[in-house]
Amino acid sequence: MREMLEEKLARFQELERMMSDPAVMSDSNRMASIAREHGSMAKLATKYRLFKQLAKEVTEVREMAESDDPDERELAEAELPDLKKRREKLWEELLDATVGGEDAARSRCVMEIRAGTGGDEAALFARDLYEMYTRHAEMKGWKTEVMDAHPTELGGFKEIIVGFAGEGCYRELQYESGGHRVQRVPETEAKGRVHTSAATVAVLPEPEDVEVDLKPDDYEVERYAASSGPGGQHVNKTASAIRLIHKGTGLV
Repeated sequence: MREMLEEKLARFQELERMMSDPAVMSDSNRMASIAREHGSMAKLATKYRLFKQLAKEVTEVREMAESDDPDERELAEAELPDLKKRREKLWEELLDATVGGEDAARSRCVMEIRAGTGGDEAALFARDLYEMYTRHAEMKGWKTEVMDAHPTELGGFKEIIVGFAGEGCYRELQYESGGHRVQRVPETEAKGRVHTSAATVAVLPEPEDVEVDLKPDDYEVERYAASSGPGGQHVNKTASAIRLIHKGTGLV
């Protein structure tokens, strides 16, 4: 998340420089395009700049709280809670501004962790990722449930699927999607050599149940007849199966 925000801020600053470039200013079409992009990023960039400033102030006040001067310590201890509260609130606003939409509010999501290259060590790395995410969930007060798992003999996982339930879980965890790598001496390595192992993580919001009210006029009923006669003879035919076809979409 921080890396993505840094990239957006860098792009915003680049656009600011471009808007003051005489070559750009002389090209009305290019200037208009840059101005539109700059305007669309302004709110997020401003919030992130303020967040970085607050984060810097929190660090400085924390250092003051460890000062030998009792007056400085007292002042820092009085200021720190409010600064931290403002920083956390701004971080939540940044998350909402970045993710947006209904998915951001999802309180349930599913994570798949799959071992990649690296054999048994990759499976152990997948286990470590699982334990890391579930510990984080525990600290956040989220609930977790293992939905499916394929363990290995050494205690790793070829694949594990975990459900998370809790406020903001998808908003936070969605950025974990992608490839993960680790370089370390594996538990399976007797000679102390460093190996590179990989795992992939996928995070999706859990679909919500939707009630659908179907009226008889909305669908068509097809009945299938099956033969009950010997040798495939169609003697006594009965309607043994039906299917419903939605007229509007053709869904069966």
